[in-house]
Amino acid sequence: MAELLVVSLGSTVGLRASDAELVASLRRCGADVALVAAATPRQVRTLALTDLAWARAARVAAFAGIAREQPRAIIYSSIVAALLAPTPGAIRLDALSAQNRPGRHGIWQRPRERTVLGRAPLLLPVSEEALTGAPALHAPAIVVPIVVEPSGPALAREQRDIAAITYAANPDKKGLDRVLEAWAAARRDGEELVVTGIDELPRADGVRLAGTLERDEYRALLRRSRLYLAAPRREEYGIAQLEALADGAMLVSSETAVPYAALAPAREADPRLIGPDLAGAIRTALDDPRPGYAAAVAPLLERFSAASVDRVITEQVLPALLG
Repeated sequence: MAELLVVSLGSTVGLRASDAELVASLRRCGADVALVAAATPRQVRTLALTDLAWARAARVAAFAGIAREQPRAIIYSSIVAALLAPTPGAIRLDALSAQNRPGRHGIWQRPRERTVLGRAPLLLPVSEEALTGAPALHAPAIVVPIVVEPSGPALAREQRDIAAITYAANPDKKGLDRVLEAWAAARRDGEELVVTGIDELPRADGVRLAGTLERDEYRALLRRSRLYLAAPRREEYGIAQLEALADGAMLVSSETAVPYAALAPAREADPRLIGPDLAGAIRTALDDPRPGYAAAVAPLLERFSAASVDRVITEQVLPALLG
């Protein structure tokens, strides 16, 4: 029996990877941890029903994990995993329904979320922005970033043979149409944008579809890319952008209503590349890159390192959860 149970929603590749890293970090810090994951429910048509199906699946997983492990503490990983939780626990979250489920999309989640936040003993947001929309009175919060580190040796700019790359899973949310429009306006002959995360895309000059890739394949492409292009309509955390920065690519991005985690370090490294003029920023990144961009970004990413996150878990999270 484990002293700590993590209930993983695991509804996306990114969530599954971040939950696995959270468990690894907890174990590195000496905690006895068990992980249970929600079973993938059948597909439904609306966001409200999708969240309900996943919340019910997480509830079933939580019941099974609690019965088996009898843990001293529980972490529900994502707000959806906590919405129908059988017993209160800490909540790890990257965004709230109050922020990313407007109108009918969050018709039942938003009121339920306020109740769940009110009874949670501890919140573990992955960024300060993750609590946007939270009630004024909520449990103590400890920011625990998702670990993002370089995936391999960084290549010099002249060794990078891919002009630009983007990750487009959930194309509307990621603003793929905006990315393609900006690229079409900015690209020159011989320059190519590699699109990952989806398996179908209309043919266009200077655009290559790489499809859905294994993690190591995707990170290898990042190490070969000069810039990562982003134009999200909303972004909870933006792990793809952080991974791009960690692997030495410059980030060209529009702003978002709630800033995602990679925007601040990218803006500090080169403010010319962040803003509404994506086409202009693309040409700036490709034609007039800031010397030493990767070196400027590196210290700004230290808070996302495994060592930094482990310190937060050792010094703050485990004492709060287990006493």
